[in-house]
Parts: sequence; C-alpha cells; structure tokens
Amino acid sequence: MARVTGPRSWWGGPLDVEGLALGSVQTALTAARLACGPRERFHTESSSVAAAFASLDHLRVDGRKPEGFAPLSGYFLARDGWVRLHANYPHHARALSGALGSDSKEDLVDAIASLSAVDVAQRVTNAGGLAVAVRAPEDWRASPEGRFVDAQPWIRFDLVEALGPALEAGRRLTGVRILDLTRVIAGPVASRFLALLGADVLRIDPPAIPELIDQYIDNGFGKRSATADFADPAQHEKLTALLQHADALIMGYRPGALEKFGLDPYALRERYPNLVVVTLDAWGDHGPWGDRRGFDSLVQAAVGIAELYGQSDAEAGRRPGALPVQALDHSTGYGVAAAVLALLARRSTVGAGWAHMCLARTAHLLLDLPVDHRDRRDLEVPREETESAFGHLSFASPPVFVDGNRIGYRWTPGPYGADPLNWAADR
Repeated sequence: MARVTGPRSWWGGPLDVEGLALGSVQTALTAARLACGPRERFHTESSSVAAAFASLDHLRVDGRKPEGFAPLSGYFLARDGWVRLHANYPHHARALSGALGSDSKEDLVDAIASLSAVDVAQRVTNAGGLAVAVRAPEDWRASPEGRFVDAQPWIRFDLVEALGPALEAGRRLTGVRILDLTRVIAGPVASRFLALLGADVLRIDPPAIPELIDQYIDNGFGKRSATADFADPAQHEKLTALLQHADALIMGYRPGALEKFGLDPYALRERYPNLVVVTLDAWGDHGPWGDRRGFDSLVQAAVGIAELYGQSDAEAGRRPGALPVQALDHSTGYGVAAAVLALLARRSTVGAGWAHMCLARTAHLLLDLPVDHRDRRDLEVPREETESAFGHLSFASPPVFVDGNRIGYRWTPGPYGADPLNWAADR
C-alpha cells in the first residue's frame, strides 16, 4: 500500500470522513504503483488530501471565490420532513420550477411546505429535476434501493481476457489515452488524477449543456477540453475514431443516457474488447434507482448522512446538515482512477475489463467505518499560483508525491471546449 503520513483526523464530526478520504487516495496511489512500476514510490500526506477534497473551496480566479450552491439548491421543509433540492445547472432549475410551479424561492418554500417530502421528490424527479426526501440511515438501509446498494462492492469489476498493449516502463502514463465523458466532480477528479500521472486526457462535453465554469477550472488541470454533439454524424464519426485508439473510457452520465449514441458499456465491450471502461453514477447502474440522476449532496440526504450532521434550528427543529466536503464525489473519483489503473496494469498480461462505481455505495462505506475520537484541527493548505487562460489562479496543490517530491500539474485548464476532437499526438 502507498504510504500516508500526517494527522489522522481534522474535520471532526460524527463520521470518519478523513478515513474515507485518506483511504481512497491511498487506493489510487497503490494502483498507480501497480500500473507504473514498483520503482515509483507514490505517497501522500494529510494536509494535501484535506486540501484536495476541498479544492473548489480553495480555488481563486483573479482573487474571486467560486460560486456556491444556487438559490434553489438546499434543504426545504416539507409537510412531514425535509427534502433536498439540487438546481445548480440551469436545465435542472427549470425542471424544478416546472414541477413545483414557480422559480421564486419564497413561493417554493410555501409550495413544498404543503406537500409531503416524498411527493416533492417524486414530482421533481418525474419532471427531470433533482430532489430526494431526507431519511434516517436505518430507513435508507431498509429500503429496496438501500438494500440494492448494500449488495454491491465498492468497485465492481468485470474482467475479461482481451489483451492490450503494455504500459511503457518508466514513463508513468505518458502515451495513455483517456476519453473523459464525465461532469461535475467525481469523474473529473478521476481524470485529473490520471492526467497528473501523464495521461492524455480528452474531456468531451455536450455543447448545449455547458459545465459550470468554476467546476471546470477546478478539475481541468492537465487535460484538454472539447465539445461535441454526438447526434451529429460527423462528430459521432470522430468519437468512433477516438475510441478506436483510446486506452480507457470513463463515463459519468446517468445510466442509459448515452445508449442512443452506442455508448452503453455492453455495446462497447463487443466493439472494443481491450478498451478499459469505467462507469460511475449516483445510485447504481441498475436496481430500483438505476435510472435516477443524482449528486453528492442528494446522496448524503437520502442515505442518512444529512441527518447525522443535522443541527438544531430554533424555527424548524433539527435541520439536516452536510459533510465538511463533497467527500462522496472525491472518494469515488479516486476509486475510479484506481479502477482504471488496475485494469490498465493487467491488460497486457491477463486481459482488460470494466468497472463500475456509485456515490451511494461510497456513502455506505463511510457510514460503516468505525468512528473513534474525532479531533478538529486546522491544517495548512498547500497552494500554488499561476497564470492561465482564465486569469491568475490560486489553487490547492495535488496530493501526490514520489520519493518526497510533489508531482505538479503539467498545465492549467485551457479555454472550455476549445480543443479538437483528436488525440494529442501519435504514440
């Protein structure tokens, strides 16, 4: 296992979030050594992991702080409990407003107060928005969707005997091509980590639904960025060409969302047998909630974490809370990176394969960690500064060291969607 140094706790609170964070980064670094060779002695330390898990909070763009949750995102009190809404993306905000009849926060407060939490969540979900009723941990684990998630491993591997090229010794991931079809945090964290190790990462977003720019900057280091409408035959043909020469594909869209473009895992297995494919989602790629959208904050609310972190509210009783960082996203991201690395490592000897992860299973992992004394302390934030296409950036340093030396990002995020739909260079 990769070495980890530094304090064991710092955020405090009722759950061992630090253990989840340190363990997931350690898993990714251990897989990195497996893929890159035993001479690469990867390690990390606590303050860098803590900073990485709060990287968006530490980002400054020309001194500006990133934008937080949108006004219609957050906890709202329903008739019989709390509901968590997520409306950071404009199309999700429109779906939410359409489902509840207003885009005014004040009107939404009144509308939600007259409905049950389950009713609010179902109406918004049916309209294509994002909402969940806040539950207690035991209620979630007893539900059909909770039992389904419990039955899954943290990383579900599906291994095959389709051999592929070996990684070149002594070059880390230089020349390895990663196609990144992910958004928000978890998937981009995974591909940012792989880019840090030298991979050629090409992220592709749909032009009609751009990424939130602060999130793009935070996770765009060392990658290239393109946009493509896969419904356009010419652009779909370029996607096919990319896949033919890719080493790994990471997909983070809702299960089934990309099937119409031939991008479902099973079709890809038939067409590209030695392509490493890793998928991630919120609730699982099948099961009771397999077709639902989701984000870290919604998973926290549904599985009981929000209740555990709740605080007394003079007007509303006990108000749900949240983890100190988006730990489900970040930990899942490092798990995805570990899965990619492990599958690349075995590809040339016994065959490639595929893997799947979901945020809810990471939440179960956190809930099941033993909790000892939880110290609260402030750790130093390792930071770096540089100029970029977006102005002067100040950001958290990456949490990866080799033989005592921190690895740095190769370049800053470039203009969003400005790169062509091809790989950087021939191998």
